[in-house]
Amino acid sequence: MPVKIRLSRHGRKKRSFFHIVVADGRAPRDGKYIEKLGYYNPNTNPATIEINFDEAVNWLQKGAQPTETCKTILSYKGVLFKNHLIRGVKKGAFTEEVAEEKFNDWLEDKEAKIQAKRDEIADEAKKDSKKRLAQETKVNEARAQAIAKKNSDIAKEAEAAIEAAKEAEKEATEAKNVEETENETETKAE
Repeated sequence: MPVKIRLSRHGRKKRSFFHIVVADGRAPRDGKYIEKLGYYNPNTNPATIEINFDEAVNWLQKGAQPTETCKTILSYKGVLFKNHLIRGVKKGAFTEEVAEEKFNDWLEDKEAKIQAKRDEIADEAKKDSKKRLAQETKVNEARAQAIAKKNSDIAKEAEAAIEAAKEAEKEATEAKNVEETENETETKAE
């Protein structure tokens, strides 16, 4: 019975995540499995991978064959490198302490690279946010200037209307005064 380390699909349409499982090679993709080793979520940036490291190494030593995608994931997490170092210790190429030291160095380098990518993504998000804020501020200023211009035009029109009303009232008052004086002169003349 050929044993495979492969992905089992879960999640909804276009938002899938995967369980990393050990299964019989003849079993269906999402069917029965022997053991669940972890999960892989490609929807996050960088992708989230959680794996039971010791069990994965144990299954590799027993002869389980990973699929191409699982091989990449196991390589990314260092499971294949750890398996390689264990085989080197068994052959007598180096001691277990040297193997552990090599693996820890590799792990530190890998964590530094991952953290650098996370920092780069965060910096890019901040830059994008600042850029959008600057564009929004620019649009708001243009809108405020348009409103101020419109308000000043309305204020000028209102002042002109007030001036016209005052002049009309003044003319009406003068006309009334002229009429009253004419009426007075006529009454005196009689």
